[in-house]
Amino acid sequence: MSALTDLLGIDVPIVLGPFGGLSSVPLTAAVSEAGGLGSFGLYGFDGERIRRTGAELRAATDRPFALNVWLPLGDEVRPGPEHERYAEALAPLFAEVGAGLPARPERYIPSLEEQLDAVWDAAPAVLSVVFGVPGAEVVAEAHRRDIRVVGTATTVAEAVALDAAGVDAIVATGAEAAGHRVSFLKSAEDSLVGVFALVPQVVDAVSAPVIAAGGIADRRGVSAAFALGASAVQVGTAFLGTRESAANDAHRAAIRTAAADDSVLTRAMSGRLARGLRNRAVVEIESAGAIAPFPAQNWLTGRFRAVAGEQGRGDLQSLWLGQAAPLARAETAAEAFAELAAGLDPRG
Repeated sequence: MSALTDLLGIDVPIVLGPFGGLSSVPLTAAVSEAGGLGSFGLYGFDGERIRRTGAELRAATDRPFALNVWLPLGDEVRPGPEHERYAEALAPLFAEVGAGLPARPERYIPSLEEQLDAVWDAAPAVLSVVFGVPGAEVVAEAHRRDIRVVGTATTVAEAVALDAAGVDAIVATGAEAAGHRVSFLKSAEDSLVGVFALVPQVVDAVSAPVIAAGGIADRRGVSAAFALGASAVQVGTAFLGTRESAANDAHRAAIRTAAADDSVLTRAMSGRLARGLRNRAVVEIESAGAIAPFPAQNWLTGRFRAVAGEQGRGDLQSLWLGQAAPLARAETAAEAFAELAAGLDPRG
């Protein structure tokens, strides 16, 4: 057992990437039960839903798990008169799935305060955060409750800022990773550092243990991450493609068939830069040139994406996947975990 596994209370230094909107209790519990750290992304969850999810996770596993929240960057927009204009720009895609344009909501996302209040009640072993540095009061409260705090960095400077804030571990996430680029000191476009360059530099710059993320989908990636100085790996796409995830069949099929150069970085689906498959929705939204700011765009596209998912329409969903998608071959979480764990054995 390493210092990090001791700290997190796990047996194997493998962390499940938290998926905003695609996390599932079965997948989180499966990774935790296997000895790793299962993670559940809480993006968009209100307090009641967080408490319910925490209870479901506790019923599914008695092993440690992490709950993940997005910190506010300060540029988030609230529902206003421009909502109708943002929605109208997406009218063809709503029409494509047979849905009407959604009315303006009271809010696009819950407040961080509401989410954290519920996280404290859920009492996970780990609170992980993206898009910023947790405030001193958040870190202190987590530690008072014996909850470890894990931050996420896309650059060395972000890692140094997290280290200074007293987080217990830092995820160094390379530009290869699926989903949102969680940069917070500079724009995401100016923070695209690959995992091979990022991890060793972060390891050299901080005192907290480093968890490598991005482009890791099999035993070879795990071995490479540890050779670079990482204390653990965080894996998303390889688990997202398994039957336990909340991804639907169209999304799993995209992961199975995507080439390494099929993923793109786009703001089309959420208003923030994220890596996923360039499908019809991405192409049409980018071509229209009218992308609403975050989280308005994410809320709006989420309405037609949900219907498209029910219809099995992968061309109109957010098909998040990383550059290592062609290596994500496991059908089950147990198979994915075993393949990754083999990279921890020098004979593997």
